[in-house]
Amino acid sequence: MKMMIVGASRGLGRALVEGLGKPGDEVIGVSRRRPEHLPLAPGVELGWIEADLARPSVAVAQIEAGAPAALDVLVCNVGIWEEHAFSEHYDFLGDSDESISRLVEVNITATLLLLKRLVPRLLASARPQLILIGSTSALRQSGRPEVAFGASKFALNGMADALREGFRGQRLAVTVLHPGYLNTDDLLSTPLAAAAARGEGQLVPVHDVVTMVDALLRLSAASFVRELTLPAIGDERF
Repeated sequence: MKMMIVGASRGLGRALVEGLGKPGDEVIGVSRRRPEHLPLAPGVELGWIEADLARPSVAVAQIEAGAPAALDVLVCNVGIWEEHAFSEHYDFLGDSDESISRLVEVNITATLLLLKRLVPRLLASARPQLILIGSTSALRQSGRPEVAFGASKFALNGMADALREGFRGQRLAVTVLHPGYLNTDDLLSTPLAAAAARGEGQLVPVHDVVTMVDALLRLSAASFVRELTLPAIGDERF
């Protein structure tokens, strides 16, 4: 299996790179810089493309040039947020026009351009899978005030719906996975019990997201998961 993970240098993206590959698989990470000391399963081949999605046109050209001719799986873990997002200091009216435009460029424009280039490479696979990493902030009545971030993640549902219809005949499986607040302080190498204890029920370990994505990859070609919400057990919004 050949899979590409975009936004792979740290946090959830890094965990996906470390946790998804099986012997014989090829994993291609995409980020501004390639991280060091990535522990992978034996027999997994790792490739890397350095590209900065804050410059969508340049980055997409670099990714297009470095990507293999065929892919089985594409995981888009793309997303930046406002400077004071998820804090008491967040103020939509105080955000600069430039920062909002940059967020839209990275989260929406870069994703669209990337999909335009890479979906044809997925369609060469016997079982093409596209997984878009969203957020519970994108869901109706999420209880979050971050306007630009929420709008950009909500846009992924629209992309997914349109792609499913446009490429249903080619059996493209498109899943949107909406995790809640993540524990990105603990690496995948941290014991699951310890990572799950952080946040007192308010944080999702990256281990759980990796487990769910791995399950998606194990499905037969006869089915797919359309949308998946993965909040923390103590998240009162859900």
